[in-house]
Amino acid sequence: MLTARIGNTPLVRLRRVTEGLAPRVQVWAKLESFNPGGSVKDRAAFAIIRDAETSGRLRPGMRLLDSSSGNTGIAYGMIAAARGLHLTLCLPANANVERKKILRAYGVEIVETDPLEGSDGAIRQARAMAAATPERYLYLDQYSNPCNWMAHLHSTAPEIWRDTQGAVTHWVAGLGTTGTFVGTTRGLKGYNPDIHCVAVQPDAPFHGLEGLKFLETSIIPPIWDPSVADAHMAAPTEASITMMRRLAREEGLLAGVSSGAAVWAALKLAAGLEQGVVVTLLPDSGERYLSESHLWP
Repeated sequence: MLTARIGNTPLVRLRRVTEGLAPRVQVWAKLESFNPGGSVKDRAAFAIIRDAETSGRLRPGMRLLDSSSGNTGIAYGMIAAARGLHLTLCLPANANVERKKILRAYGVEIVETDPLEGSDGAIRQARAMAAATPERYLYLDQYSNPCNWMAHLHSTAPEIWRDTQGAVTHWVAGLGTTGTFVGTTRGLKGYNPDIHCVAVQPDAPFHGLEGLKFLETSIIPPIWDPSVADAHMAAPTEASITMMRRLAREEGLLAGVSSGAAVWAALKLAAGLEQGVVVTLLPDSGERYLSESHLWP
């Protein structure tokens, strides 16, 4: 079964971009592009759809509905196609060409929203559609759905603990829906409360870090729990893009720009340590951004 392939993604040690760190400091990256839908969002999307089915909320004839900047929508599309379900997705009109083509390949109905409103505009549109025709749509609401963070509590965190043999000392991840960080942090803290967990978001409201939110000026995801974070870091767009390119050219890891932000933060944190095992997560592959010439000159 396709969904059985979700999770258990590789954890690899970064070796070249980490030059200059203290000898007893390691930085590891979890490669979520190895999920069948190509991103970390496979985990939450599957948990959310499975809950919709088993709870009875998804009745015959209803369409799944949600908003997404891309990766969750693609994960939804893959899973919906495999299960014979229909999906409508509200997506900012400026989402890149790769994402739109993948969504259409899965048969997803796309409702494009104002690009100037970003992911928040897509959220508002999905909410309006669900409210207007509740008999037609089941609004999955990834930003509010507890299955989002619970997917990481039950999969991402145990995998990191297992693959580091319990040696992980620091966990660093970006904030979008916040589900990956919240769920994984809660899971890792359950194993060892002393693991230092750092949340990463852009350093400004207008940024180029696709998939990440500047929470101060965004609709706050109801699943976000600021109390779980031990620290916060603000990633600059240009530095994150530079790190994304370095990952490809120095580590052989073709990843997206949010991955660049996560590794930038992980290395900045690691530079202040004398010893430790820092784990971060690369949410997707750089293949979904190759049409964006400013990222790959």
